[in-house]
Amino acid sequence: MARADEGLAFLLRYENVARYEDGVVAILDRRVYPGTTEFVRCADYVEVGQAISNMVTQSGGPWLAAAWGMVSAARDVRGLAEGAAGEKLEDAAQTLIHARPTRVRHMEAHLTRILRVAREALSEGQDVEAITATYVREILEQRYERARQIAGFTVAVLPDECTILTQCFAETLIGYTLLVAQESKKKISLICPETRPYLQGARLTASVAHDMGVPVTVVTDNMPAHVMSKGKADVFISAADVITLDGHVVNKIGTFQIALAAHYHAIPYYVQGDPTVGNPTISTVTIEERDPEETLHAMGIRTAKEGVSGYYPAFDVTPPHLVSGVVTTKGVLSPYDLHNHFGSQ
Repeated sequence: MARADEGLAFLLRYENVARYEDGVVAILDRRVYPGTTEFVRCADYVEVGQAISNMVTQSGGPWLAAAWGMVSAARDVRGLAEGAAGEKLEDAAQTLIHARPTRVRHMEAHLTRILRVAREALSEGQDVEAITATYVREILEQRYERARQIAGFTVAVLPDECTILTQCFAETLIGYTLLVAQESKKKISLICPETRPYLQGARLTASVAHDMGVPVTVVTDNMPAHVMSKGKADVFISAADVITLDGHVVNKIGTFQIALAAHYHAIPYYVQGDPTVGNPTISTVTIEERDPEETLHAMGIRTAKEGVSGYYPAFDVTPPHLVSGVVTTKGVLSPYDLHNHFGSQ
């Protein structure tokens, strides 16, 4: 049977996000791709958590890396008494859940499910590593299938010929959007801002589009409003790190200003993804502030004089009135109607 990642670009294939091999989690280093294709090898869940914190993988990458980190922890509890093994599994889950602060509730829901499977296998005397690994593979397939479903709803609202302006790296959601558009014979092209300071748009999104044969243009982060004013973009589409039930979109810093420009130019903005479990309101979200030094460098090269200060909130918040629709697994919804569809999560 074909895998759910069939047809996607190299960067989105399961094993090229993160893979598990005999206790080691190998994570594609997205900080250096596509200039270099190399994997960071993590010997245990602590190293996986550090890799996530250090931005080795971003967007949806931490979801899979953390899942494999739990499998690595399941391997490490072999031979331990059930109580000690349970404590180690709990520590692994908490370490990985809190690797980055903004998506804590999302990761908590995700890893708690894996933790439950591991604990059940432990209590029944089963091979915890094997059972947990099988479960991760199953939910990985399901996750990709949901992304394709969202992409299908997205493509349905696009015209037959369309230029999409996107932001940062929407990973499987943008990959499937391009794939489904191709399957639907829609003529799609892409414009992506570079997304400083890690340049995910230039390095990751543009690579995916290029590998899939989709025309793609990279612009600097201060160009989107001008691009829209010249009629070069028909729609703005992004994923989100968090979508709250009250309709706020938390995504890579810069999304808010693009949404403002799109609103001004009467260009629709669709955000892809289901609301985040555990985030009923925007007040429940912590915006991660990273080391200010990161804004003073580009690909390892310092761009500002020594002594100059930096500031680096990793995400910003787009209010619901700037969102034309939230494309979910249940269809395209108003940001003001999410609670009616997902409130019982």
